[in-house]
Amino acid sequence: MRSHLLNDTTAEQYRRSVTEGVERVAAKLATTDRPFTGVTVDALSPRIDGIDLDRPLGDTAAVLDELEDVYLRDAVYFHHPRYLAHLNCPVVIPAVLGEAVLSAVNSSLDTWDQSAGGTLIERKLIDWTTGRIGLGPAADGVFTSGGTQSNLQALLLAREEAKTENLADLRIFASEVSHFSVKKSAKLLGLGPDAVVSIPVDHDKRMQTVALARALERCAQDGLVPMAVVATGGTTDFGSIDPLPEIAGLCEQYGVWMHVDAAYGCGLLASLKYRDRIAGIERADSVTVDYHKSFFQPVSSSAVLVRDAATLRHATYHAEYLNPRRMMQERIPNQVDKSLQTTRRFDALKLWMTLRVMGADGIGELFDEVCDLAAEGWKLLAADPRFDVVVEPSLSTLVFRCVPAAVTDPAEIDRANLYARKALFASGDAVVAGTKVAGRHYLKFTLLNPETTPADIAAVLDLIAGHAEQYLGDSLDRAS
Repeated sequence: MRSHLLNDTTAEQYRRSVTEGVERVAAKLATTDRPFTGVTVDALSPRIDGIDLDRPLGDTAAVLDELEDVYLRDAVYFHHPRYLAHLNCPVVIPAVLGEAVLSAVNSSLDTWDQSAGGTLIERKLIDWTTGRIGLGPAADGVFTSGGTQSNLQALLLAREEAKTENLADLRIFASEVSHFSVKKSAKLLGLGPDAVVSIPVDHDKRMQTVALARALERCAQDGLVPMAVVATGGTTDFGSIDPLPEIAGLCEQYGVWMHVDAAYGCGLLASLKYRDRIAGIERADSVTVDYHKSFFQPVSSSAVLVRDAATLRHATYHAEYLNPRRMMQERIPNQVDKSLQTTRRFDALKLWMTLRVMGADGIGELFDEVCDLAAEGWKLLAADPRFDVVVEPSLSTLVFRCVPAAVTDPAEIDRANLYARKALFASGDAVVAGTKVAGRHYLKFTLLNPETTPADIAAVLDLIAGHAEQYLGDSLDRAS
């Protein structure tokens, strides 16, 4: 079995095996003509359940054949131009190369003696990102598994900086369309059920600063402690960007930690055209970025950044076997000193490879393309009487629903849209997401693929309308 360990004696076997796997995936990508096959859970489960993991095949080619049957054939392919659903991006080749390198070398980014140059590369990328944001010379941060972890760590720091012993008094303010991880983090941090105060949004789904000001004033009057305001730089549902400068002013006025969840909108940091849309982010105390959304990186690649590096001490614990205190005095850089994780992948390498091959402008051009595409899609929807579109996009998301002219019952329209999404997914012709707006069911395009065209959007809209009309026709037939 030692023949399967990657080392100096098996380097050639490694090359052959990885090459064979890459060729299989490349062939699949080259021949994929739709984002999904439409396979059902009931059809796929028996194929996987029937595999006996205690009886290995012993041959890479045989395993790849099996993998084709249980995974590659029916995977959801984000690179396809008609995958329009969630915040999943097609990935750039330099980042995939970085993924291959980091997996093989298998550095762990918790301590210097497990990563060496990897530690310095991650730190360089943190400095680069905080510089792009404009957080100042004392800024720092660390890579994380994703936006949920980044938000959790930021709110942990905010909780500790609030300096109160009564956690029940702490309040977090976030818009009603902020990410669910804000409430999840509050629970994990031991805060009370009323800890997260939901702030209404305006017509464009941006936090109402007048309402935020009232809530902060009420918090002070009630003798409670405002722990943090979470402003969103690109909401998951609408791509809306809260008024960051005004929120920053209120945070300064009330002495509240300002966190900006820019997991989605961080692509604007590299934008050549729309950087001003995220103005005010430089005044944050902490920021979440997800490179695996709008920097076109493979999952996972995220970071939490802070204005004051000293606040990261709230995540610091020392273990004699890992990062004893003396290492800080010896100026040995251990990333575990600032992370919620211990063992941690060298995910920063993917972004490093991307910047060294493509440059920040190359990333920004791709993100600008999808923002431009969303603007074109909004024009299509606004001009099409079959659809109701919610807001003009700030990033690359469109929320809409089919409104057949012959139907006036909102519940029936809800059912038609739910059916259309499900039927479209089952066909495999396209994949779209869904959400609720004011209690009603809507559909969502999250456009992160520069290869998607306005013609693709128009074709998918026709498919949606066709499925909705089919449902309504069948419904009328059943009723009669």
